[in-house]
Amino acid sequence: MYKSIMAFAASAAMLTACNSDLPNEKEKPKQEQKETETSPEKNKWSSLPEYDEIIEQIGKEDYTFNKETDNDDKRVFLINLNGEKQYKTVYIKKTKRLKIIKINGGGDIYDEIIN
Repeated sequence: MYKSIMAFAASAAMLTACNSDLPNEKEKPKQEQKETETSPEKNKWSSLPEYDEIIEQIGKEDYTFNKETDNDDKRVFLINLNGEKQYKTVYIKKTKRLKIIKINGGGDIYDEIIN
């Protein structure tokens, strides 16, 4: 019994010693790549049918699109500017209705069927 406990304690100590919270060189490129993913994001969303109308309504500032929902019925985005939520968009796919809501007290700014 004593040998089992000692073996368990030794293996636990070895495993925790191998697990280091310090970032190694392999993790650094991941972080750098994640930071540069914001520029292709615009190209990623620009193929969506509602993208052009959203940009036309809210302007061409440096917005970040965060997809909340994307299923067979609707697609919902929260749009941030400088880390603050500015707009919420809801696109109903079957009827092609786009609704843009200004979060900070502006209410509905767009609610129409798009081509």
